[in-house]
This record gives sequence, C-alpha cells and structure tokens, in this order.
Amino acid sequence: MRVSEIREQFPILSRTVKGKPLVYFDNAATSQKPQSVIDALSHYYSHYNANIHRGIHTLAEEATLAYEATRFAVQEFIGAAFVEEIIFTRGTTESINLVANTWGRQNIDAGDEIIISGMEHHSNIVPWQILCEEKGAVLKVIPVKDNGELAMGVYQELLSSKTKLVSIVQVSNSLGTVNPVKEMIAAAHKVGAKVLVDGAQSAVHLDIDVQDMDCDFFAFSGHKVYGPTGVGALYGKKELLENMPVFQGGGEMIKEVTFERTTYNDLPYKYEAGTPNIADTIALKTALDFIKSIGKDQIRAHEAELLAYATAQLEAIPGLKIIGNAQDKVSLVSFVIEGVHPQDIGVLLDNMGIAVRTGHHCTQPLMKRFGIPGTVRASFALYNQKEEIDVLVAGLHKALKMLL
Repeated sequence: MRVSEIREQFPILSRTVKGKPLVYFDNAATSQKPQSVIDALSHYYSHYNANIHRGIHTLAEEATLAYEATRFAVQEFIGAAFVEEIIFTRGTTESINLVANTWGRQNIDAGDEIIISGMEHHSNIVPWQILCEEKGAVLKVIPVKDNGELAMGVYQELLSSKTKLVSIVQVSNSLGTVNPVKEMIAAAHKVGAKVLVDGAQSAVHLDIDVQDMDCDFFAFSGHKVYGPTGVGALYGKKELLENMPVFQGGGEMIKEVTFERTTYNDLPYKYEAGTPNIADTIALKTALDFIKSIGKDQIRAHEAELLAYATAQLEAIPGLKIIGNAQDKVSLVSFVIEGVHPQDIGVLLDNMGIAVRTGHHCTQPLMKRFGIPGTVRASFALYNQKEEIDVLVAGLHKALKMLL
C-alpha cells in the first residue's frame, strides 16, 4: 500500500490551513472523501437525478438500480445474510433511535433492564434513557477500568433474566478501545437478551461479519468510512425487523393506504419512509468499493504502525498522559497535558494547520469517570503518514512553550 498514491486521491489533503499544509487527524469525527466519492455525487446529479422506486422513466430506473446496488454493497461489507436486513438511515444515531423507538417500545416493560457501557457515545445513551423513563425500565452501566477496557467480570454479574437488551459500542470513539463484542453477545444471548452493536468507529477499521458476531442489530455511518455525510445503515436480523412496528409514516413504507387503515410495505422499505438521501446513498457504495480495493488488512497494518509510532512519540512529551491504553486499540490517541486545557492546545495546533478534536467527544460520562474535562484526540486514517505525526509532536512542543 503506497500512502503517497492514496493521498493523491483525496483532494482536500493538498490544501493549506492558515498558511500551513493541512495535517488532518480528526478521522474519528469524519473521514475525508476520495475523488471517486465526490465524482459519484456529481455524476448522479448531472446524469440521472430522479426519485427512486416509483418511477417508470429511464432516469428513475437508473437511480433506483444505483441506490439498491448500495444496499447489496452494504450487505457484503458487513456480512448480512439477506439484503432486506439492510435499512438505510441518516447514520448511527438515527439507527439506534430507530431500534429504541420500535423494538424498544414493543419489548421493554417496567422493571426490565438495558445494559450499556461507561464508554458509550451520547447517541447510545440518551435514546435508552428516554426509553427507560417512558417504560419504567432500568439502565445499567458496565464500568470502565483505568486502562480503558471494560470490566468484563462486572458485565457478567449485570446480566440476568431481567436483561432485555445490551447496546454496546464495538470501538470507543474517545479511547480507541476494541471491545470483545462477540463474547459479550454470546453472554447476553444466554440470558435471552438482544444485542445492538454501535459500529460507528469499527466499520472503517475492523472486518465486520454480523452473522459470525451474531448481533441482533448493527449500525454504522457512511461519513466515517470515506463516504458522504447524512447516510448510514442499520442491520437487523430479518425475523426481528419483520415483527417490529414501523418507525415513521409516509410514502414508500406502505402497501395500501385508505382512510380506514394502512398496510405496510415489506422489508427493507417498511422502515424507509419518504424520499431518501439518494445521492449520498449511491456514493456510499463508491466509498465501500474504495475500501475494498485497498483491503482492510493493509489498512489495519498501516494504521497499527501509525498508532505505535504516535504513542511512542507522544509519551515522550513531559506532562502528557494518554487516556486509554487498552491492549486492543484502533488508530486513535486521546491525551491530556498537565496544566493545559485541551481546547487551548487545539486552537494553537489549528494555527499550525493541524486538525485534532478536543473536548468530551460526546462521552461526558466517560470524561467524568477519568476526572477530566476532555482530551485532545488525534485519530489516524489510511492516508496519514508518520511525517505528519512528527509535525503534530513538534506542534505540541511549540504550543507548550507558549502555554506553560
């Protein structure tokens, strides 16, 4: 894998920020887009822009074929058994809310328990809090150990006949920790619980096989896999999706409407009301094809080198502490520096053309657990280079001279 050739496919990487070459280390928030994805968006609007599924004219048929081709691509990307198990959404957040408002409202009752972890993104906390408040259910939390791993022994103790759902992040967006979700799913199933896996951070780094994982639901977002914003997918086991109530009412999700009653469409359209995000969904296939063309094994190997190099270089900076040192991590480093607020570091780095994320990363309970207001997070992708990490380290030294 030649990183220099890959970088040439990403036009934004050639720009400058405040007179400095861009160093983009905010990939956990959103990845940059290759020219092929940008071209796919432009090609749709330039050549066959039309609404899908219901039209019989040529443009509508072409748009429909391209849109549904993405569904097959997602099926392959995550290893689903049936293409109708793939529901298009706006992203991971909407996917989780869909499950909470359909399966959750149908199956969670007073006294039931939902288990999440202490490292969840707010989007995998708030929907369950809302549901628990509505139903009188109980939300339980798996603690996070000092090294950023889950306390698996406590998880086993939390599981009981009262557990109806486990909703767990596969990869922490704040720590980079890779959780043993297959083991956790098997344990949850033994007590009769269903499992939703938040794959927002894992889909771009790890090989995903929902059948081997045996999760009941899996969600990911297009914009973190080199695709467009505003599109993602929810996987659900077919028998679950078929028995769940509808999420939103409108066009496409119906078979027949009268003023007396409505009958609903088959999967997956039952959950896709209204005109969807056609262009971005079509371009998502291009993004998945891009990942496939390189190979996740090569991507992981490169990112592992970046992680090891960055960890060693950052740990040598006086006063810097890495938050999250799990044995199994993806290419992300969160850190704090004694006596310096993360936001101040972020502002100074931005003045040097270096894009990092600072703050609580939508994981406020996790930051509270570590007793910090937030971290500086540098997250790496397949187009990043060790030389850019050197720029980050030099930038941090320069920033610290100004701040301390």
